[in-house]
Amino acid sequence: MKNIILLIVVVAIFSTRVNAQPDTRITMELNGIWEFDQTLNSFPPKKFTRKCPVPGLIHLAEPKIDDYEKFFKKPEKVTLKAEHNLLELNYTPKYSWYRKEVFISEDMEDQTAVLTIKKSQYVTNVFVNGHHAGGSMACYTPIDLNITSALKYNAKNEILIRIGDRAWLPSEAAGGTDKEKEHYLPGIWDDVLLTFTGKIKLHRVLLLPSVKKKRVTAKIYLRNYFPAQIFYGDPMEDTINIKVIIRKKGEQQIAAQQNITAASARDNITEVVMDIPMTDIHTWSPEDPFLYIAEVIVSNDRQSSDNNLYRFGMRDFERRGKYFYLNGEKTFLRGTNITLQRFFEDPECGNLAWDRDWVKELLIDYSKELNWNAMRICVGIVPDFWYDLADEYGLMLQNEWLYWQDHGWDEQIRKEYTDWVKSDGNHPSIVIWDAINENWNEYIGNELIPELMQLDPTRIWDAGYMTASEMGIDEMDEPHPYDGRLPWRNMEELILNPYPLGNLDYRNAANIKSMESGAAQLVNEYGWIWLWRDGRPSKLTVDLYKYYLGENSTAQENRYLQAYWLQLETEWLRSIREHAGVLAFTHLTNNYGYTGDWFTGHIKDLQPSPVLYWFKHAFAPAAVFINLTDERYVKDMTPHKTGSKFILSLIGVNDYREVVKGKVTMELYDHTGNKIPGPVMDVSLLPDIRTNIPVSISLPKIPGGYLLVATFIPDDPKYGGQTISRRYIRIGKLPEYRFFEIVSKHKSQ
Repeated sequence: MKNIILLIVVVAIFSTRVNAQPDTRITMELNGIWEFDQTLNSFPPKKFTRKCPVPGLIHLAEPKIDDYEKFFKKPEKVTLKAEHNLLELNYTPKYSWYRKEVFISEDMEDQTAVLTIKKSQYVTNVFVNGHHAGGSMACYTPIDLNITSALKYNAKNEILIRIGDRAWLPSEAAGGTDKEKEHYLPGIWDDVLLTFTGKIKLHRVLLLPSVKKKRVTAKIYLRNYFPAQIFYGDPMEDTINIKVIIRKKGEQQIAAQQNITAASARDNITEVVMDIPMTDIHTWSPEDPFLYIAEVIVSNDRQSSDNNLYRFGMRDFERRGKYFYLNGEKTFLRGTNITLQRFFEDPECGNLAWDRDWVKELLIDYSKELNWNAMRICVGIVPDFWYDLADEYGLMLQNEWLYWQDHGWDEQIRKEYTDWVKSDGNHPSIVIWDAINENWNEYIGNELIPELMQLDPTRIWDAGYMTASEMGIDEMDEPHPYDGRLPWRNMEELILNPYPLGNLDYRNAANIKSMESGAAQLVNEYGWIWLWRDGRPSKLTVDLYKYYLGENSTAQENRYLQAYWLQLETEWLRSIREHAGVLAFTHLTNNYGYTGDWFTGHIKDLQPSPVLYWFKHAFAPAAVFINLTDERYVKDMTPHKTGSKFILSLIGVNDYREVVKGKVTMELYDHTGNKIPGPVMDVSLLPDIRTNIPVSISLPKIPGGYLLVATFIPDDPKYGGQTISRRYIRIGKLPEYRFFEIVSKHKSQ
């Protein structure tokens, strides 16, 4: 690649009028129903007998593919299983073929035609009118192919796309293995576009904002389709002009603009860098997700060659010490995870991942209701419109490549990761690039990430379990403080040292290690207590539910424990104020898998389990939590003496930038739901630090199982509504304790 770096420091030109520009680029969207079929060999089918939507995966083909039942067989019972061997196939790998006829009018004949497949997996090859137009092993970044020479004009054109199987993914491909996946479905899973432009085309445009420096850095990558030099003296490059016009979204008035003249290498990709001054900046944030539109126009010989619109946001996201800062303000991340690649093997996934209304409810509506401002896109990225939604409605994302187990050669990883940043880097919602999940890679951590930080200095990089001891530059770590009855935890150790669920002063090894680190600590996984949507334990949690609830627990019992457990663990992790963020695992995944999400019934309905109700309380920016070990599920807890005085502490957390004042009301509920009033206190919650609040309660004289509840209501409603923290306690000695359960309610119930 030929790089031309041109830094422009002149003052931007402002105007109230928009200069009309010809619509040089013509785009045909090829999404929709394609003919489809599969073959055992690499030759196309003689006849297409199925239809399949694009975007989508091969499970959406009708009639269904031969191995459909193998991919989506529902287990009759849950079996404890820790991982799956990718090489153990229960199906026969096949080639998947997509076919579409496209009419191209004769007025396109002088244009350059480029076919773009935004995302397809695994190993893609394209044939146009019998010509091999090219291919790629990339699964998560766009494939761009020049198909000009293969086209027929004023006629129909046959486009054939062949997709391979995950088992055939080349060794060098940057595609990790997820040991908690059993089937990797192929398909074209993002948009397909055919664009017509002049000979010099906008290949990638990366708009990098800096609120501090009051500018946007535009890194523009031009693909020049003029032929390379053939004879001595023939041109090797072309002089081009690039114009960037920036407007606030929905407005015609120009906010900034810039022109530049540069050279574009023939039959090559050239980088041109422009610094565009910005004034009167409207920043992007979850509370105010304001967007700008940049129009980029390329011309040569005074003729427009290409133009396109790019959306971006003005925001600064950085790490200072152990914390993240958004637009100069300390910002704690609160939220969850999405594992879409796992959801793709869910029997009920259907076409939901491409249903904008469904995705918006899952991604945005739940986040706003549950006090989440962030999500981790985990073990595999998502279709482009998911990021668009996060941009539009205000949701910060940690964007993680599918790299868990090691797979790929250094140079191919570099190629795919670099294009990943260039392709997805205009989304203001993406604030963290996540290169690795729970693993180590010397090349990625110490060579590639520093290089990519130069390409995009506006975001943080996460390198899995690599910390300062393995990396030259360690911006953040991802501790995963799983605890309780874990597959690798010795039962004797658990009996001798039970996990004190609900004790906010407890610290395990992951906590201690993260608190000692100077890097930002984002807890983006916790909660080893997954259920399937019918209330059965997942493959990884069978023994946990047996330990805490005994054999043959009901779905309702399982869900009550899960909701209680995750509420208490969220309180625990949020009360450790050295954490820069807390993201629960996981909001969407494969039902019948190794883990689970927090919905019930058919996933298309997004009916919440009790967990999501209690998350609203545990994730409130300002809240008060009871600091007390659970006495219902934790074994061998000594009961409190009837009629005694009980002294405990509450912990206040406050993610706002100012003091939050309010009232805390303490109450006890006996097993019938009868309420026993307790003290009412005025409290002031300081920003950042945890506020310790001592409490003295008179315990009942009647022995039994009780529910202790602390309700916090801020004085000013701008800091949210009431939040509830709860703990089960035992008072007096009884052979068996019964407890009152607060039944959760959700807006959709």
